[in-house]
Order: sequence, then structure tokens, then C-alpha cells
Amino acid sequence: MASCKQETDKPQRNISSEDNTTASNSVIKPSIIGEKDLDAKLLVVVYQVKESEEEAKDFSDMVRIPGGEFDMGGDTPEGFDSMPETALPQGDELPKHKVKVNDFWMDEHEVTNAQFMEFVAATNYFTVAERPVDWEQLKKQLPAGTPKPPGENLLPSSLIFNYAPKGASKENLNNWWTFERDVNWRQPNGPGSSIKGKENHPVIHISWYDALAYAKWRGKRLPTEAEWEYAMRGGKKNKMYPWGNEKTEQGQHFANHLQGEFPYTNTVADGFDRTAPVKSFPANGYGLYDMAGNVWEWTNDWYSGKYYFELNKAGGVADNPKGPDESFEVYNNLEKKKAIRGGSFL
Repeated sequence: MASCKQETDKPQRNISSEDNTTASNSVIKPSIIGEKDLDAKLLVVVYQVKESEEEAKDFSDMVRIPGGEFDMGGDTPEGFDSMPETALPQGDELPKHKVKVNDFWMDEHEVTNAQFMEFVAATNYFTVAERPVDWEQLKKQLPAGTPKPPGENLLPSSLIFNYAPKGASKENLNNWWTFERDVNWRQPNGPGSSIKGKENHPVIHISWYDALAYAKWRGKRLPTEAEWEYAMRGGKKNKMYPWGNEKTEQGQHFANHLQGEFPYTNTVADGFDRTAPVKSFPANGYGLYDMAGNVWEWTNDWYSGKYYFELNKAGGVADNPKGPDESFEVYNNLEKKKAIRGGSFL
């Protein structure tokens, strides 16, 4: 998770997992695009979080990003035809289209466990993963007539990743993703695990609502997807990664991501099996860390598989786009999704 702030005169980053934040003026009930598709009960919880005046004035861990125009969307640099299919732009990352963003401030690294702990201590906030599942809200995202699951399946839970046995089907996500009780930001790998000694690692098991609440407390906001991609590029053009076109150079790793065969093995050649402390790898051209790998980062935008096509069809330069008015998923449009960016340690 990371956060942003709009440019100021002071000198100074499923809607329910990880983030990086941007900052703005705090309001009791901000205007949210597509609010009708959000969980009203969770929004009330977010609205009740009070902005910290002290935190709102703190720009110490933020970087000023100079605005400008850029080509947003998947890159196909020279030599792309020899790259593995998984490294190439996917359908929802195309076509490239011209976008303009204004100056803004962005957290220089993903929100850490220590930072999130300060927020929880100040507000007594409970994350979505620490709350029982609201069946009335969940069934809106399921086919009509889906039976209510047993009560124990609606208790506080979250997804965790486990390496799959060799030979297990890649098509079955249940071979490596499991939904388990009492998994949350305090116990990231389930009961018995903790974040002790990982205070400087990025916080995980954070929903979009949790990210929104944290950003509000800090006097910030979540970045738009356009702001996030512009910041990620660090001033570079038509590059596969924030640093260039190669994952490694002379054996040097530039991000925390899986080496080996997903989802079976990880050689840990970059030094980390799961999350890494923030700032473990070089910053990009704007001085931002972990804009690729480590953990996924929330944006404020709804996810739509056709949004880039619509922007490109409109022509011209999209001026500070704030995403589609609603979520659109080709295969399951009942499930409402927000856009996440940056990849993860997987």
C-alpha cells in the first residue's frame, strides 16, 4: 500500500488486500466514483476515521512527482517477441493511450507494518480481514440463488499463498491460494505468525477500504491508476520495468519477485522468500521504491477490462483520468474490483 497528496505550496503513494498511497484534503464524506457498488457499512467505518492534523502536515517520507504527459499502457519494446508470454502486456493493459497528470506527492515506499500499527493504535481500527464476512454484501457478487455457506466460513479470514506440490494443476487456484481463519495484517501467515521483526516490511492483508481509511488518517488519498503508472515509470519510456527491459543485470536483482517455477518453487535468488523490507532494492528515477514486486498496491480506480480501449477510442489526451465509472469484468461482472498495480513477491 502507498499514498499520495495533491501538489501544495508546502515544501516538503476484489476491493477487500495490499497498497501504496497519494494525499488530499480530508472531508467527512468524500465523493467516490461508483459509490453505489461499494459496501455502505464499510464506507461508514472509513468516514468515521478522523484525519490526524500532525500526520497531514508530514511530507518527510514523500516524493514530489512533477506532472506531465505520457503513454499509458503495456509496453512492447524491441526484442519482445523473445520474451515469455507472462512478461508481455495482457489484453486489459492495451492499447497504449496518451494521459496527462498534474504534479502530486507520493509516499517513497509501501506502507509498512510499523506505520499501519501507528494508525491502528491512534484510531482503534479493525481491518476487513479482522471482521466477519457480511453475507448480505457478499451474495451481491455471487450468482443468484447461491446458498449461504456455513457460519464458520464467514468468520474473520483472508487468503494466504502456499507453494503447490509439484505436478499440481496451475489451473486450480486452490492448489496455492487458501482462505484461512484468523489471517490478517497482525498474523500474515495465520495463527502463530506475527510481524515481530518485520516492522519495516510492507503491511499485507489490507483491503481497499483499509487503504482508504489509512490514507484518510494521514490526510492523503489513494493514487489514481494513471498517477501510479506515471510515478512507476520514473521518467522512462517504453520499458518493461521501472529500471529497464531486463529483470536482472550482471546478477543484480532490482525487485522482490519469485525466481523458480511458479507456483511450485522459489530459489530465493533475490534474497527473499516472501515480503522484503521496504527500500531493499534501488529506487526508480523519481526516488520511489518497490514500484515493481514485493506487494500489490491499491489505486483509487475501479477495474475495467475495457477502460483503456474506451480512453484510446475517445482520442486526444486524457487529462488526469480518475478511472471508469464502474467496475467491468468480462467473465464475472457481479464481482466489483478496484485496480491494483505493481506486482508482488510472486
